Amino acid sequence: MRFLLLDRICSFEPDKELTAVKNVSLAEEYLADHFPEFPVLPGVFMLEAATQAGAWLVRLSENYTHSIVVLHEARAVKYADFVTPGHTLNMRVEQTSSDDRFVKLRFRGEVEGRLSVSGRLVLERYNLADTEPFQAGLDERMIAYQRGQGELLTRGTDIVAAVS
Repeated sequence: MRFLLLDRICSFEPDKELTAVKNVSLAEEYLADHFPEFPVLPGVFMLEAATQAGAWLVRLSENYTHSIVVLHEARAVKYADFVTPGHTLNMRVEQTSSDDRFVKLRFRGEVEGRLSVSGRLVLERYNLADTEPFQAGLDERMIAYQRGQGELLTRGTDIVAAVS
């Protein structure tokens, strides 16, 4: 199962920062087990939301140059508060540096102005065709899919128009 842990991209500044939101609903299946008496967004999902926000910062900044943007390393991750159903996790990622393959970011997730999670990420980006040229078609299909997802996440904003 794939978890899309962002509901909307709210703001974007190329190569600098992106903000996004994750609305937590009691209808999300994993909350039945995490935890039955006290449902909360799992910490690993908060980290994944930060990773996804960082990946969107990279994709939008580079106009979908790479089909693959994945977590390479998470550093200094601190969990400060629970995110419960009915609340919105506001995620902010800020790019601190990048080179040809890696992007370093700081992230901060808050609920109603209170810190829930923070840390640093290193994302790796590449195309499958970089090492296996016959995968170029798959890279193209994945990028087309990501563009569609990006349009959904930025619907109602001027973000897509700014990078198209």
